[in-house]
Amino acid sequence: MKHLARRGFTLIELLVVLAIMASLLTLVVPRYFQQTDKASETVLKHNLVAMRDAIDKFYADTGRYPATLDEMVERKYLREVPVDPVSGKRDGWTVVNPEGGTGVYDVKSSSPGNGTDGKAYTEY
Repeated sequence: MKHLARRGFTLIELLVVLAIMASLLTLVVPRYFQQTDKASETVLKHNLVAMRDAIDKFYADTGRYPATLDEMVERKYLREVPVDPVSGKRDGWTVVNPEGGTGVYDVKSSSPGNGTDGKAYTEY
């Protein structure tokens, strides 16, 4: 009978492969997290544009500002109150009242921190 030789990887070969993988990960992982932060910031800007547009349409139709964001959902100006992608909360929005009145004149994020352009999230 012939004796079959066992073949496999040596410890040195495995260590070399792991070192190469670790080197590649040190390049890829920081860029991945930068991209996720940038994507969250983009979604935040789009959510704010959509809500501000809905507020303007509500005002144009009714002649007054909505009392709450939930009123805009009830009246079908929004399907739902969007999630603040930075904080991950639906109730993380800061409502700006019109001068000398009540209601929702504008919305801003209440998330702490700054975006990639150095501007605070609360200033978008």
